[in-house]
Amino acid sequence: MAELVLGPVLRHIGDTDATIWVETSEPCTVQVLGNSEPTWTVAGHHYALVVVRDLEPGSATPYEVHADGRVVWPAAGEAPSLIRTSGGAGDSFTLAFGSCRVATTSEGEPPSHDLGTDALVAYAQRMRALPADEWPDALLLLGDQVYADELSPEMERRVAERHDLSEPPGAQVRNFEEYTWLYAQSWAERDVRWLLANVPTSMIFDDHDVHDDWNTSYSWRAEMEASEWWEERIVGALASYWIYQHLGNLSPEELAGDALYDRVRRCAGDAEPILRDFASGADEEADGAPGARWSYRRDFGSVRLLVIDSRCGRVLEPDRRDMVSDPEFDWIEEQTDGDYDHLLIGTSLPWLLPRAMHDIEAWDEKLASGARGNRPSRWAEKLRRAADLEHWSAFRNSFERLARLLADVAGGRRASVSGRAPATICVLSGDVHHAYVARVQFEAPTDTEVYQLTCSPLHNHVPAAIRVAFRAAWSRAAERCVRLILGRVTAVPPASFSWTRSAGPSFGNQIATLRTQGRRAHLTIERSVDGPGTRLFETVADLSLTGETQSPEIPPAHANVRPSG
Repeated sequence: MAELVLGPVLRHIGDTDATIWVETSEPCTVQVLGNSEPTWTVAGHHYALVVVRDLEPGSATPYEVHADGRVVWPAAGEAPSLIRTSGGAGDSFTLAFGSCRVATTSEGEPPSHDLGTDALVAYAQRMRALPADEWPDALLLLGDQVYADELSPEMERRVAERHDLSEPPGAQVRNFEEYTWLYAQSWAERDVRWLLANVPTSMIFDDHDVHDDWNTSYSWRAEMEASEWWEERIVGALASYWIYQHLGNLSPEELAGDALYDRVRRCAGDAEPILRDFASGADEEADGAPGARWSYRRDFGSVRLLVIDSRCGRVLEPDRRDMVSDPEFDWIEEQTDGDYDHLLIGTSLPWLLPRAMHDIEAWDEKLASGARGNRPSRWAEKLRRAADLEHWSAFRNSFERLARLLADVAGGRRASVSGRAPATICVLSGDVHHAYVARVQFEAPTDTEVYQLTCSPLHNHVPAAIRVAFRAAWSRAAERCVRLILGRVTAVPPASFSWTRSAGPSFGNQIATLRTQGRRAHLTIERSVDGPGTRLFETVADLSLTGETQSPEIPPAHANVRPSG
């Protein structure tokens, strides 16, 4: 008798359709609202992605999950989850986003004082006390949903039962099976599971989903590929990512045209060999091979979300270094064509850092390329890895190409017949374990407001020394000092535009909520509150992105109160 192992996870949402992901204990047929899908098998695990059709636009429909005709979600006595479709009469949209979440500890294991209160758990707890029309319309998770190289004590014990942890890579997961444990740990927490069953969720990976510093440089890849353990690790990472995260990013139409998904669904036996071949090939994109496109686009009424893979899609050849390959960047540019009121660019790594840190990364990339000879190049490579100098700033060509694209969008040059530019362009990111807002000023003024919105972590820790460094990095004095010192070694490559801080930096476990209504936009960043009390969150940033003094659709004050019971 099939049981629900994990899920349901509500993924893509449209005007009249939705997709729901599940993992089951054995092969079965999964049904949701009369729509059926047989499970498929990978390495002994059983999955289904059910496409639900014929829903009403702008509706809220309760649903249950059945396995071979038996209800497996929700649990007895609990209310059904909801599918809330887009396409309603209003033009408002609410998106919650964040990144970097160390899974909540298991029952019976005391929580870590260093990690504090999980912001995603607190967000779900607050949602439970609110009516559904005050829930966010969508959730965007911007990387590091699982930590393959930083295991909890419980996970380390499980891995140690299978491997000698004194051998490389040490206390880390090694293969697909162990990745399934990480996803179960991350998504099985009661409140998070309820949240994922009720809010359409989009996802993208970052480095810890695979390995710290993943695809930092050509020499990093060479070292990894020379190790005995890397091939099994990357295959397990990308195969599990395709199943647990990527498939749900796709619309029903995209799923219907996906040849790999079709092969896996129709495989009569275990599809593990099919996904192993795919994952191995996808990893080779950094070496110049065709690879796979993990980037994707979703439209929510007048809001366009374009999520960019800034990890696996890198090109890291000896004489070339790009954040995204040319074919994928061509595709990204095409997705910005058209008319919409707000463009959201999701990328796990911030496009804009504090200017002092940007200059250090740009300078380090130039030095590592051999601008001052082999010895400084080797030193710069060591610094790049030790200090994680591998954001968009450290990929200058891609950094500037994205800037040109956003300037074109802001200038109305990517619009359709109307020629009207969007009201805002917001780059949404995580990774750096703090939150901030930076506003862009292009050389040619535009009516479009352009921002970097960074919110991280949902549940992690930042050492005090790092907090001091991030706070100092935003100062003009730090910017001038860094450029003066670095310029004595080699010139800091200039940026073609400028940016200034509008909010932050703030630290702690945080989640951001972006609200739009028509051409207005408002951002709130909240930090979870530790310890007993009535509040779940405190607000650390609350600002209009389009100049209004009143924010659209702000939740009532009681939304910040811890629910009773």
